[in-house]
Amino acid sequence: VQLQASGGGLVQAGGSLRLSCAFSGLTFSRYDMAWFRQAPGKEREFVSAISWSGGATYYESSVKGRFTISRDNGKNMVSLHMNSLKPEDTAVYSCAARYLSSGRLNDRYTFFGQGTQVTVSS
Repeated sequence: VQLQASGGGLVQAGGSLRLSCAFSGLTFSRYDMAWFRQAPGKEREFVSAISWSGGATYYESSVKGRFTISRDNGKNMVSLHMNSLKPEDTAVYSCAARYLSSGRLNDRYTFFGQGTQVTVSS
């Protein structure tokens, strides 16, 4: 599996960004997808996930109501729309994949891609 994230950048607090992740190598529609982030000096943390069908989503509490995850199984893409950004959202954001599972959406991801930098200025 190859995962390539894009769409990061510098934005002022309160602004918006849309991240995209291109999936290739295997059958996209059989994979749950997620976004993780890692800030300098901190461990990687889960942000959001979407099930293989798009029928279920899950958000980390600090982004709930501000971020929206979506996927397009026809284009092998997953997106993260980020609104009302805060300086504490600054991190490298990476997309991840796991073979479809009935378990919790926020763990057991096996494939991670290169990240894209998101910087939110105050």
